[in-house]
Amino acid sequence: MEVVSIAVSSSVFGISQTKLSDCFYVPIRKKKTIIGRNFVFSSANDLPNCSSLYHKIQAAHLDEVAADKPKSLFTLVKDVDWPSPSDEIPFWKRKFHNHDASPEVPFHIEKDSDLLHVIHVTAEMAPIAKVGGLGDVVTGLARACLLRGHKIDIMLPFYECIQKDSIQELSLMSTYNSYFDGNWIQTNAYSGLVSDIPVILIEPMNQFFKGEDVYGGSYNELEAYLFFSRACLEWMQVTGTQPDIIHVHEWQTGALPLLYWDMYCYLSLQKPRIVLTIHNMEHYGECRQEQLNKCGLDGSLYATIDKAIDDRTIGHNPERLSLLKGAIVYSNSVVTVSPTYLKETLCSGWLASALLKHRDRYQGILNGIDTVMWNPSSVAFLPANYHAHNSAGKEVCKQYLQRGLGLPFEGRVPLVVCISRLVVQKGLHLIKHAISHVEKHGGQIIVLGKAPDGRIQGEFEALANLHNKGSTIRILLMYSEELSHMLYAAADMVLVPSIYEPCGLAQMIGMRYGSIPIVRKTGGLADTVFDMDDQSQPERANGFVFEGIDEGSLSQALDRAFSYYKEKPIEWAKIVEKVMQLDNSWNKTASNYIDLYNSIRVR
Repeated sequence: MEVVSIAVSSSVFGISQTKLSDCFYVPIRKKKTIIGRNFVFSSANDLPNCSSLYHKIQAAHLDEVAADKPKSLFTLVKDVDWPSPSDEIPFWKRKFHNHDASPEVPFHIEKDSDLLHVIHVTAEMAPIAKVGGLGDVVTGLARACLLRGHKIDIMLPFYECIQKDSIQELSLMSTYNSYFDGNWIQTNAYSGLVSDIPVILIEPMNQFFKGEDVYGGSYNELEAYLFFSRACLEWMQVTGTQPDIIHVHEWQTGALPLLYWDMYCYLSLQKPRIVLTIHNMEHYGECRQEQLNKCGLDGSLYATIDKAIDDRTIGHNPERLSLLKGAIVYSNSVVTVSPTYLKETLCSGWLASALLKHRDRYQGILNGIDTVMWNPSSVAFLPANYHAHNSAGKEVCKQYLQRGLGLPFEGRVPLVVCISRLVVQKGLHLIKHAISHVEKHGGQIIVLGKAPDGRIQGEFEALANLHNKGSTIRILLMYSEELSHMLYAAADMVLVPSIYEPCGLAQMIGMRYGSIPIVRKTGGLADTVFDMDDQSQPERANGFVFEGIDEGSLSQALDRAFSYYKEKPIEWAKIVEKVMQLDNSWNKTASNYIDLYNSIRVR
């Protein structure tokens, strides 16, 4: 009888351990080396009988060692410096010296032959100025187009809160003047690289963009972005920069298409064409006529139904403008971030009439995720790396997080994670319900996020005070990029119960990290997650989907997920491996943007 070395996690058998140290041996008929995906025992004395163990190992879908000899879980954990809630430095701030998980080799990306120069004008960019998904999208799309050989720049306000040491090769490019409210404001333009992407940072010599956060400084935010929109065009004008495409994002840069077509195209900027991406129709850039006047346009000229008037204010005193509507009217092409969200916005909402009127140039392109930035096989924020064909490190990440947050780590307990801005759109009542439901049904849940609304923040602070000292719930009211990676890596399931969701990145990032999504069927969630019990398309099944906005609908989805996790370990392991291999990258969808750019460019 041959003897083989196996690394197995005692959590599967409910055996508690405080130190993961000894490897053990079990008999098996045919000589193989088997590496456990989810198992480690503290010593041979903890083992059940070999026959029982062998069948449980099979049920846990263990990996055989392949040609690349993936590291065993024993190897990964033997040197882990396990965290504690009492640590002086939070565990997510640690520096990790990661085990090599043999990350996948990026597939070859062919360079496009017909190259473009695209300048993104945006209020956010990950990771240096990120508040929500907008920053991730801009960075991911820019990188994907760079890899195809195109010339890409990102123009961004030089917020005072941006850490200069996070920008490589930062240097002052030029100093020029840009108009605002009757004055010409001295403005600096800096160049640099962020994640190997060229950036141009605009810094006005006034109070704009001062403060500790991207949004919420002591300045008038609307007026600051009106200034920024013109300052970007002014920089192109004075430097003679003529991109093929100026790609603007959200209401913050909504004035730029108006400024371009009614002012700068009559100067020397005649080549660029404008693409607008709407990431969330909820934010529409309400603007008074006199505020638009400050960037040099005559606000009264845009107060018409076919231009920029805010339809909701017609007949009111005063009537107002919408920068987002103006950008829809004045852009050469308008994009939103998923096909389903496009259909939803054409059927409802006060902008539906404007979008229907310009339907011939409105399309939905599903967002991707930046698979360089979100990569469990190489990211530096994890105590152990892993990938689809060797996911042993995921169990290490789960136990590391549980230990660091003071949660029990023995037994096969489903861990649900919800990473979200705490706003009404995200289904706050459903998040609250999930907290109690998961606890009641023997799981663990961690919520990470914060609320811009003080009342909502207060409600979740009360929940945190109530639950955070217990053994199943952690509510962490903050934003942390490092902790986000750790949560996705540790989670068995990622919860996205949005009332509406234009695209959603959490479900795609979760799958990238081997966490199964539980989502409400809306917007981009409907385009990326397909129910495990949907017999009409079993080949696409990758999560648990519910349709109602009531607590009962969510409860049923959670119950199905928990049952699947506990009763079908082999199938669960297979679906984890499957979702980690799904291609939700920008490499897949950037070609749609390239085709769009080429369809409107000036030759």
